[in-house]
Amino acid sequence: MKIGIIGAGQIGGTLVRRLSALGHEVSVANSRGPESLADLARETGAKAVTVAEAARAGEVVVVTIPEAKIRDLPRNLFEGVPANVVVVDTGNYYPRHRDGRIAEIEEGLPESRWVERQLGRPVVKAFNNIYAKHLMEKGQPAGSPGRIALPVAGDDPRAKSVIISLLDELGFDGVDAGGLDESWRQQPGTPVYATDHDAAGVRRALAQAKRERTSAWRATPNSPGTFLHPA
Repeated sequence: MKIGIIGAGQIGGTLVRRLSALGHEVSVANSRGPESLADLARETGAKAVTVAEAARAGEVVVVTIPEAKIRDLPRNLFEGVPANVVVVDTGNYYPRHRDGRIAEIEEGLPESRWVERQLGRPVVKAFNNIYAKHLMEKGQPAGSPGRIALPVAGDDPRAKSVIISLLDELGFDGVDAGGLDESWRQQPGTPVYATDHDAAGVRRALAQAKRERTSAWRATPNSPGTFLHPA
């Protein structure tokens, strides 16, 4: 499969490495330009490209950048990209640690619905609740006891099935987490976030989620701080 990845941080870089190793044709971009990705490209065999090229790289495009930086992407980034290309949002809103206040999310809009509106393109929310190290190291063959599962939310059943199939290749079970309006169930602070549940555990955690954001995941007057010292 041809896959574009926008962002080469912890999750983005891990996906470049894992998906390239599985034989997928990966194109990777970041805000600093292709030259800054030369080492990653040499290591993995991925192609370092511009953001616009990554958005047009193939059948799946993964957007994996800090939430606040979504607003810095070109407004026409997905203009002309075929409708059957699956766009994945891996992001999380960290108001006190990194992103500052995003009013719509503070008022209750699910994070990925906000991302979708910024991109002008339907998205699937996935890969947001797992540590990059676990994504790199903890995949297991299908049927393994305790195999880690990840929630996948979105409005298009076909798009979700594409990502669930990719998860299976990576060594994880995918759990259909409903439409994008339900994706708040996998946001930071919920029972499924930053956990390694199996499929049954993911379903239980999603069902136990409460919609109201806790204070740890809401903006403050002096947001943002840092992950070590949140505002």
